[in-house]
Amino acid sequence: MPENLKFRQLPGLYAIVRLAATAPVPEWATKGDFSSITRSTDELSIVCAAHAVPKDFDPGLRWICMKLEGPFPFSQTGVLRSFIEPLSSNGIPIFAISTYDTDYVLVQEEFAGVTLQALDNVGHELRCDGPS
Repeated sequence: MPENLKFRQLPGLYAIVRLAATAPVPEWATKGDFSSITRSTDELSIVCAAHAVPKDFDPGLRWICMKLEGPFPFSQTGVLRSFIEPLSSNGIPIFAISTYDTDYVLVQEEFAGVTLQALDNVGHELRCDGPS
C-alpha cells in the first residue's frame, strides 16, 4: 500500500448532479477541465464544474476536487484507501471517482481546510506546481 501520495486540487468548485437513468447527457455536463458521467440502471450521475450547471437545476452542495498523481498500475492496491482513510477518520464525507490512470476525490467545500490538514498530517503532499 502506498504511503505518501502526491495530489493536486483542481481549480474551481464542482457539483454532483443526479438525473433519471433514462435522461440524455446534457451538453453542460461535459464543460470544463474535468467531468465524470456515469449511467446505471438507477441513475445518471454527473460531476462537473459548478458554474456549468444551469440555474434551473439544483446543483446542491459545492465540492472541491483532488486528483491523485498517477498513473497507478491495476496491480497496486490500497491507493484510494490510503488517501480517504484519514478523511474518514476525521468524519469528512467524500465522493470518489476512479479512472483508468488515477483517482479523484471530491469533498464538500466546507470541509476543504480540514481535508487538506488531515492529508498533510499523514504525509500526503499537495502539489501546486504546473498543470494538473
